[in-house]
Amino acid sequence: MMMKRTLGLVAVISLLGACSEALDKTRDAHVGDGSNNHLSNLTAGIWVDPNGCEHWIIDDGLEGYADLRRTPDGKPVCNSDIPPTLATGPFKDGSTFADPI
Repeated sequence: MMMKRTLGLVAVISLLGACSEALDKTRDAHVGDGSNNHLSNLTAGIWVDPNGCEHWIIDDGLEGYADLRRTPDGKPVCNSDIPPTLATGPFKDGSTFADPI
C-alpha cells in the first residue's frame, strides 16, 4: 500500500513539473558571479567528437554548453581537419569564474 502511494505521489509531482514554465536555455544564468548573458554573447570554440563531427562549445568555468555545428541546410559538419577529441579556440574566454582545469 505504501508503495502505491509513493508511486502515485511521484506521478503527481512529475505531472505538475511538466506544467511549470520552461527555463530559458539561451541564457547563461551563472550563479557563480550573478551574470545572465545570452549564449550568443559568449565566445565559442570547436570540439571534434570521435566520429569527426564538430560541435560548438562554451565553458564558463561552472557550466559547459555544446551544440552540433551544422551547415546552412541543417546537415552536421563532419569533415573536420581538426583531430578527433580535440577542443580548440577561445571557448573559455569571457569567464569570470576561475577554472582550475
